Amino acid sequence: MTDLPGGLPGDLDGGLDEPEELQPAEGSLRLVSDHDAYDAAAWEAATAAVLRKVRRLGDDAPDSDVWAALTRATLDGIDVAPIGQPSDLDGLTTSGRPVRRGAWDVRTQVEVVDDKAANEAVLQDLENGGTSLVLHLDEERGHDWTTLLDGVLLDLAPVVLDRPSTEQVEAFAAFLEGVEGALHPATNLSFDLQTLEMLTHRVREDGVQARDIFAPLARRAFQLGVRALVVDGTALHDQGASDAQELGWAIATGVSYLRLLADAGFSVDHAARLVEFRLAATDEQFATIAKLRAARRLWGRVLETSGAEGEMALHAVTSRPMTSRRDPWVNMLRGTVAAFAAGVGGADAVTVVPFDEPLGVPDAFGRRIARNTSSLLIEESHVAAVTDPAGGAYAVERLTDDLAVAAWAELGRIDADGGALADDARRGVKERVRAVRAERDAQVADRSRPLTGVSEFPNLAEVLPEREHRPHRYVHRYGWAYEDMRAEPAAQPVFLATMGPIAAHTARATFATNLFAAGGVAVEAAGATADVDGVVSAWSGERVVCLAGTDAAYAEWGGELVAALRAAGATYLVLAGKPGERTVTDVDDSCAMGVDALGFLRRIREELAR
Repeated sequence: MTDLPGGLPGDLDGGLDEPEELQPAEGSLRLVSDHDAYDAAAWEAATAAVLRKVRRLGDDAPDSDVWAALTRATLDGIDVAPIGQPSDLDGLTTSGRPVRRGAWDVRTQVEVVDDKAANEAVLQDLENGGTSLVLHLDEERGHDWTTLLDGVLLDLAPVVLDRPSTEQVEAFAAFLEGVEGALHPATNLSFDLQTLEMLTHRVREDGVQARDIFAPLARRAFQLGVRALVVDGTALHDQGASDAQELGWAIATGVSYLRLLADAGFSVDHAARLVEFRLAATDEQFATIAKLRAARRLWGRVLETSGAEGEMALHAVTSRPMTSRRDPWVNMLRGTVAAFAAGVGGADAVTVVPFDEPLGVPDAFGRRIARNTSSLLIEESHVAAVTDPAGGAYAVERLTDDLAVAAWAELGRIDADGGALADDARRGVKERVRAVRAERDAQVADRSRPLTGVSEFPNLAEVLPEREHRPHRYVHRYGWAYEDMRAEPAAQPVFLATMGPIAAHTARATFATNLFAAGGVAVEAAGATADVDGVVSAWSGERVVCLAGTDAAYAEWGGELVAALRAAGATYLVLAGKPGERTVTDVDDSCAMGVDALGFLRRIREELAR
């Protein structure tokens, strides 16, 4: 036996000299036995048993009712079943799959406040995993592009802008026209007529309108060999749009841009190559995968009917509305799921919004975590090694098709109102988005759409990282109402009248404590108690009192406790649970699963402020 350096044997007994001889014959390896063949009825029976235990399915209900019990509807009214089945592939309307091969473009976001400081951030990002840049420019002043992009190899690293003004787009174009050598073809002047006209309402001092420079900028980009236009679906997403609304609006805007470019003398093929789409990726994993896959199908259909060829250029940006100022560390998890879904969904470029952006200008740590999210998914998890890994999955294919159909219907509504750039169409879109936003807000309010660290598991004692303040875009953050309350904590605590030993009251005490904390209200708990006197002796004069115990304790001495606390001076009594003959009736308010948490918290804060 020959030893290798360090004393390791070079020829091990039992080693596999020819492992290929041990490979099973193709088709002979089975991962399940004959006893593992289950049908839908077997799944229904097993699932029904679980649901009956948690009282989500009646004892007399048929097992098949589990589908209705577990199917959820999206904000677009699309039913999403708990599991996929082969029948999901029946009757699909659309087809098509992402075509990106290999790793996506890691497009890092840089906030440009000071040009020199931003240049340092740009170079740091590109030297540590970033492959392209999206620059968010200061709206109040101009920029020295030579300083800002000093040292950047513009033939290797694409540069795009995040919702720039018309002046900024023109300045960027002028800078690129002075660059010696080739530019990366994925660089984009990032002109977005739709967002400029529909959402920003800014008027230039020289009176030049955005439409006046649409065609000239497109020609400049064509001469430079770069893209000219961004269709920014994230702009509508930030206002609260649903997935289908964002898709329909983006595709309709893309169609309008093609028409304008055709009027300016561009062929459809050349026009399509000047456009890049920017869509939001959320922490709803399968919805995001389906949305990006549906986007390609929709744009592919537009190009097909226009007689053009080519693929959609798709840039995914992790959602800003889903992020939170409170417990911002959770944003890392949200961003990771969203980036994973964007990569799996076939995005060509992915931007992970730094976790600390809701607090202000992201620091070096926030940017590093953002770019490393994509790097880890690509290099460690090998998510990009397979093209369209979700393709063929029953549930994903069904959701992709349903979402594409819903988005096409939204496109039809926009087109019927005159097209995406028409005032009537824009008013209609805004009205429909407001309705969806109200529906989502209601779900956040009753916590059927929970927000970790905001409406669920809040930490009143947290110390937020400090960041340089900078208002960022137009964003309707999902947890805004809770965060507004947290920004101004209640001056007085609620007394938590815990009834009985800790083991008995901990469930409802924890529920109530978390609920109050979500609204910036602290609690003072009585702890383990045995009777009315024990609770009252722990009370320190708080105006608002919340009873927390078991139904049995409520029935036994809850009414007596309420009377004693009122006699002692408590003015607003709350029951953790549902009031009634089996519990307590003489209370002013109550909180239980499904309560309108925001409405409840507003009432509590009003009482505490008296």
